[in-house]
Amino acid sequence: MSQDKNLLYQPAWRFIDESITARSRSALESFAMDDTLCQLVGQQKSVPVVRTWVHNRTIVLGIQDHRMPFIGQAIEEIERKGYQAIVRNSGGLAVVLDEGVLNISLLFTEQKSSIDIPVGYEAMVSFVKLLFPELGEQIEAYEIVGSYCPGSYDLSVAGKKFAGISQRRLRQGVAVQVYLCIEGSGAERAERIRDVYETGLQGQPTKFSYPVIQPEVMASLSEVLGTPLTVNEVIIRLQLLLRSLTDDVRQDGLTDEELELYGFYLRRVVERNQKMLS
Repeated sequence: MSQDKNLLYQPAWRFIDESITARSRSALESFAMDDTLCQLVGQQKSVPVVRTWVHNRTIVLGIQDHRMPFIGQAIEEIERKGYQAIVRNSGGLAVVLDEGVLNISLLFTEQKSSIDIPVGYEAMVSFVKLLFPELGEQIEAYEIVGSYCPGSYDLSVAGKKFAGISQRRLRQGVAVQVYLCIEGSGAERAERIRDVYETGLQGQPTKFSYPVIQPEVMASLSEVLGTPLTVNEVIIRLQLLLRSLTDDVRQDGLTDEELELYGFYLRRVVERNQKMLS
């Protein structure tokens, strides 16, 4: 079995579902949660974790987005349209979060053996293919030019991107994160990000080359499948998938000690975000 598939077959998985509870909270809390779990799993104080999370109307900006010449105007425009703007603590560019977008984080430890960056990405690609067996090998991983937050691990079917994968490493922990556009219109989300770049750049030349968004290259899984699919249905699929990967699935919240660590990471993420946006 390949190393990426091997990563999925763990003796035990811990499942933390925040697909409903996180919706009304800031996405900064999710970044703090992943950092917390990254340390806990990395230091083997927790078994590997699968965490699901959904946030209401948020535009998550990358570090480079934050350097746009008219970023202040872009953020005002984001907020005027009823979205919250935050800056993420890991690589990548702007993405849209809303109630139709499901985020999944897989968290592993490197204590016993290191996990190469491509292996982490491939593990998530395998996971997504297992989640959607009706698409299976139709799901391809390569950069979709014209999409928002483009990268070599964009996931698409017939050239329509529905997901993107990122990675974060901390204290011997590896967090591999995917955003899956499940419901609604992929093109409409892309238009939101196109507006952000139009307002933030206003035709000014910049050292960094920002993506030129073509909304038609983005789709939701509902659109790709040609049949409505909900975030809740995918959560049920995910629970069944976990049970096929291990006999030991643990569904528990954070302990008091883990909550203390989460408080530390949350303060760090919030302070950093305030500095970026001030």
